[in-house]
Amino acid sequence: MKNEERRMKNCHNRTNSLLNTKSYSFALRIVQMTKYLREMKQEFILSKQILRSGTSIGASIRESEFAQSNADFINKLSISLKEANETDYWLNLLKDSDYIDSNAFNSMEIDCGELIALLVSSIKTAQNNQMNHEVT
Repeated sequence: MKNEERRMKNCHNRTNSLLNTKSYSFALRIVQMTKYLREMKQEFILSKQILRSGTSIGASIRESEFAQSNADFINKLSISLKEANETDYWLNLLKDSDYIDSNAFNSMEIDCGELIALLVSSIKTAQNNQMNHEVT
């Protein structure tokens, strides 16, 4: 099964938000990079860290779909934002320690940066909505 087919199957009957789609695609890329690091570079410590943080982004976004309140929703997205920031740290460390080249880094860094921007925007929107509900 091709990656695109897997993504579509995974998204079946789900909210197809840009945040969900991008975080899932990013997690798949993280898994592939981890396989490369382990098989080709024999690197197991940093790859474990980036696998955990890079896949956790989407997992927390997924959890936010069933948040019990707006505050819980904001909390779940804030956890995703922290994980995305941590993932960015590991990407930089992998590049600076020569485990990944600049091309791989730049591609992953752009995707991670997009996720961070989407998460910041989503959190701000949810916070504004929460404040507007409290005022009325």
